[in-house]
Amino acid sequence: MKPIVGQPAPSFQKMDSDGHLIDLKALKGKKVVLYFYPKDDTPGCTAQACNLNENLEKLQSDGFVVIGVSIDSDAAHTKFKKKYNLQFSLVADTDHSLVEAYGVWVEKSMYGKTYMGTARTTFIINEEGIISDVIEKVDTKNHTSQIH
Repeated sequence: MKPIVGQPAPSFQKMDSDGHLIDLKALKGKKVVLYFYPKDDTPGCTAQACNLNENLEKLQSDGFVVIGVSIDSDAAHTKFKKKYNLQFSLVADTDHSLVEAYGVWVEKSMYGKTYMGTARTTFIINEEGIISDVIEKVDTKNHTSQIH
């Protein structure tokens, strides 16, 4: 079940693709942009990541930490970060624990075939660890403007 506004964000500890431990509890006191995306280096995911990266300084000055999550491997994340000079953490959720905890592992369909995949969704988590916004209709090219 997807967490909703007003609920505590599901806690986690995961290594990012740079080998740093991301511990949501340790980020208390900061606002977090936790965004889930389907796949590294695809058009929509690249547009979204680049938009966040281009506006990272503003987001950070507003007190946000940006963390991207997909089920891709650390190697795929490292390649993606390097190709686009991404300056925020990417977490490889290869065991699907985060996509399931946040309710974004869903049935999708393309060309009449159904499959399981990640629903592009962003959770804004406040300084107390409470979800303050859930963005499900992500504008990949202008995602930063959706974050408050």
